[in-house]
Amino acid sequence: MVQERLNLYRIDMKYIRNLHHIDQRVSSVSPQIGKQHRIYVGLVVICNQRKYLIPLSHPVEKHKRMKSRADFDKIVDKHGKLIGVLNYNLMIPVEEEQLIRIDIKSREYDSIKERHYKQLCVDELNWCRKNANIIINKANCLYELCTNNSNYKGKDRCLDFKRLEAECNKYNNKE
Repeated sequence: MVQERLNLYRIDMKYIRNLHHIDQRVSSVSPQIGKQHRIYVGLVVICNQRKYLIPLSHPVEKHKRMKSRADFDKIVDKHGKLIGVLNYNLMIPVEEEQLIRIDIKSREYDSIKERHYKQLCVDELNWCRKNANIIINKANCLYELCTNNSNYKGKDRCLDFKRLEAECNKYNNKE
């Protein structure tokens, strides 16, 4: 499997809900708890010959104090402003069927809010593409640390990648 150029994707809500039932740390998109408007956005990288989506999140106050580490990166714009974060510890296995590429091209008919969001996506994607080798390497290193019985101290913050892979296979009728 070949690593493609990094792009931003949304994930099929039904698939995310299914994974959330397997591991509560997979961000919920459940309407029952008011999360139906949450968009699960991320980058797709290849780990162990599988596609994984690394979730991209809006920064919150605690992210300003955090340093980059094996399972976390800050995304900053050209002015050094924190605009997003990558949570490698929450990356999930995906198949092409679950991926919905995000249209970040600004259109005449877009609202001001849509234009602002699309520009934010462009800025985040530019940073990610500029740092693609680092992102891909970090994702693969973390995957190895978490799946090969290592003593990695951050393992408890990470999803159970092997368990989610089995669920992904089952969901996509590959078992």
